[in-house]
Amino acid sequence: MQLSSTLCWLVDAASEALGADRLLAELGAHLVQDGLPLAGGALTLAVPHPLIAKRTWLWRAASGEIIEALGFASGSASGFAPGGFPATFGSTPSDDPGRDWLAGIAGGTVQQDRVGPRSDGPSLAWIGPRAFAPDETDELQRAARFAAAPLAAIAARDTLKAALEAYLGRRSTARVLASPLRRNVGETIQAALLFADLRGFTALSESHPPSDVISALGAWFDRIAGAVHAFGGEVLKFIGDGVLAIFPVVGDSARAACAAALQATLAARLGMARLDSERERQGQPPLPFGVALHVGEIFWGNIGAADRLDFTAIGPAVNLVSRLEGMCRPLGKQVLVSGALAAQTEMPLIALGTHHLRGIASPCAVFAVPED
Repeated sequence: MQLSSTLCWLVDAASEALGADRLLAELGAHLVQDGLPLAGGALTLAVPHPLIAKRTWLWRAASGEIIEALGFASGSASGFAPGGFPATFGSTPSDDPGRDWLAGIAGGTVQQDRVGPRSDGPSLAWIGPRAFAPDETDELQRAARFAAAPLAAIAARDTLKAALEAYLGRRSTARVLASPLRRNVGETIQAALLFADLRGFTALSESHPPSDVISALGAWFDRIAGAVHAFGGEVLKFIGDGVLAIFPVVGDSARAACAAALQATLAARLGMARLDSERERQGQPPLPFGVALHVGEIFWGNIGAADRLDFTAIGPAVNLVSRLEGMCRPLGKQVLVSGALAAQTEMPLIALGTHHLRGIASPCAVFAVPED
């Protein structure tokens, strides 16, 4: 059997596609070049993500446009009509007999019947401006069988990336995937650092049931991590009830990274104030916290045992920011800023003098963010 250009591409190059969306678009374009009457297609993959259950990409043959719809873990994907058909295409087979859906891969097997995109596993489906002829159906089914292997390779790659991002963050995942899995592999970078910690968490843990403690931790992490991510930072570690985040310096100036760290802190403080008001209405205690900000040089990479690695940040700057956060309670301040970061911002700060930090050789100039 002589292979069509589409099947040759699926065998030789499809697995090199940068993602599932590009595979769908390129496969659709090849099928159109081979004479298949396609109006569009849909590809759905399950995603190992804390919030997202599935991702679906919709491709339009006329424009080459790709639209992404997300199916969240607590519900179904937006943008879909009843029965699983993308509403953006305007109709389903039952609405318009002149249009036709043909499924390719669903649940890991090739489907022979005409259906919409499946919701029970990987799904590849095509829509035509009319009913597909038998020879066209055969060609689409054949392409689906050849697409199974490259799609599995891309899905495995995306699964690994999504799982790592859930645990490491986007930037750290990119570094891990691009570097050897060996100890002491990393780079030295400049970054603004944020270290935050709840106050009285031990007492809270001992006086409340575990479910309440876990709920409180989740609410706290949502506010602090959400603010960090909103302003371009990345959470490196959840350390008990503490958070270590970085805002990498881009270019020669640290001002943008320091401004982002400050803005994230103010946003988190506002979010926690609202959370405390809600907890008070529910008869629950508030969640006091402290935050320290610093800027400096860190080693960002792999540390650990020979066969058990951790991707993290270490260095004097990390030590300083953690010790500075420990001064929030003695100084009676919620947010403390090092002299190094204060020098990189125009935000009005309150000078608190120079203080010796535990384990840090040189004294540190300390500033506070106004409480209002």
